[in-house]
Amino acid sequence: MSDSNTPSTYRKSALAPDLREMPDRTVRAWVERMAVRHLGGADYAVDSQSGATYVVDAREGTCTCPDATIRDETCKHQRRVALEITSRRVPPPGKRRVDCAACGTETFVPETSDPPALCGACRLEPGDVVLDRETGDRLVVVVVTGRRADEVPVEAADTTVADYPTNEGYPTDDIVVEVSYLTDAATGRARTYSFPHSRLQRTDGAELVDA
Repeated sequence: MSDSNTPSTYRKSALAPDLREMPDRTVRAWVERMAVRHLGGADYAVDSQSGATYVVDAREGTCTCPDATIRDETCKHQRRVALEITSRRVPPPGKRRVDCAACGTETFVPETSDPPALCGACRLEPGDVVLDRETGDRLVVVVVTGRRADEVPVEAADTTVADYPTNEGYPTDDIVVEVSYLTDAATGRARTYSFPHSRLQRTDGAELVDA
């Protein structure tokens, strides 16, 4: 059977780019030995194969090398920065690399963001509605504290969030989220309660409609 009659998912193909079809500067961006360092904002230092170091502004599309400044070309350093951003080897402009405070996954967050740093799958914002995995109750996020469950006290029970009986099995170093019950929030009588982050399940608007 010919490739033309085979579903595209199963056709033979190369995953690496075909350098023969690329402009020379793009080829050099792929194959030359360079090191890219994020300097903050949209600036990146590129240590080139020749030993020189140039600064690329990824937002403005500029580089301090002669090829960019004299010839006004999109140089190999700019192209290398774009490749490394796309492949997540360096943070995109305005972001910084961190480990998610909830799951430990490496992620990028805004440089100006306050801790705790959370990945997209774990991120909770004040006002988000979540479900208590143990009871199915709907809760409203008040604040993501960034403090560990084993260091936040539950004064009424003379224990910590980590050691509270219904939190058994959740990580003791889980970050604590302050929440209110959705029913209380609606009446203006909301008290806040401390929960381990992993006990809370993200939800969507469809689940907020009472059966």
